[in-house]
Amino acid sequence: MGAVLKKRLLRNRWMYYMLAPGILYFLVFKYAPMWGVLIAFQDYSPFTGFWDSPWIGFQHFQTFFSEPEFGLLFRNTLILAIYNMVFFFPLPIIIALLLNEVRKEVYKRTIQSLIYIPHFISWVVVVGLAYILFTTEGGIVNELVAQYGGEKINFLLNKDWFRIMIVGEMIWKETGWGTILFLAALAGVDPQLYEAARMDGAGRWKQMIHVTLPAIKSTIVVLLILRLGHFMDLGFEQIFLMLNPMNREIGEVFDTYVYERGIQQGDFSYSTAVNLFKSTIGIVLVVLANTFAKKIGEEGIY
Repeated sequence: MGAVLKKRLLRNRWMYYMLAPGILYFLVFKYAPMWGVLIAFQDYSPFTGFWDSPWIGFQHFQTFFSEPEFGLLFRNTLILAIYNMVFFFPLPIIIALLLNEVRKEVYKRTIQSLIYIPHFISWVVVVGLAYILFTTEGGIVNELVAQYGGEKINFLLNKDWFRIMIVGEMIWKETGWGTILFLAALAGVDPQLYEAARMDGAGRWKQMIHVTLPAIKSTIVVLLILRLGHFMDLGFEQIFLMLNPMNREIGEVFDTYVYERGIQQGDFSYSTAVNLFKSTIGIVLVVLANTFAKKIGEEGIY
């Protein structure tokens, strides 16, 4: 057995060499830092260190659940997370299906390039563009509203517009990038299936419903399960940059709260407990979604 394993390792050594940087990355930056979650159960102090800080069990969790901010944070995070799932997650699928119907390759490539570009723009620039477009002091959108006889809307300070703008920015920035995996799945659909459907009299719409969607269903299910793992991760940078005193009531979420308590106030153990609670919700959702996927005949992720 040892000789066979050694022979396989030797034969595929270049593949393992290429895997090594990726494995090292995950070990150093993903798995090793996981030990840090233990400070959620400590009264951690940088001066006493990780090993000498006293253990206090679930005290930080009990404190967090009894805080008046807990209900507000949970509600705000949950609403934004649902908005993202309902409005953002289906869009890459829809765009990929539409791009798949474009027959002119030059048009298809051009559109793909244009919708990929926003992904590489930082959130600082995206939020800056939003301010330029929607401010009441010379913003293009409000100038157009005023030009056509309407009254200027304070999109940036009006809390009723906060969630719409957050989701809108997410859609603009990440929808194009999200189509990559779906387009790759569509490229693997057997062309003979479309030919058979056409022979049976199916038009473009019926081909999409009865051939394309079933062919990429497993990809959609897997990506949905993985997305649920980050259900409560709304992204700190975007929301932090969009927050102001007028919309903080509906804009404060777990990510910004962790930053304020952990970085600004130095309460590392408490903020780690909050973040661990948020991650636990993601794990539970992944397990439930994976179990449901298997019950309906899909493979799931494990």
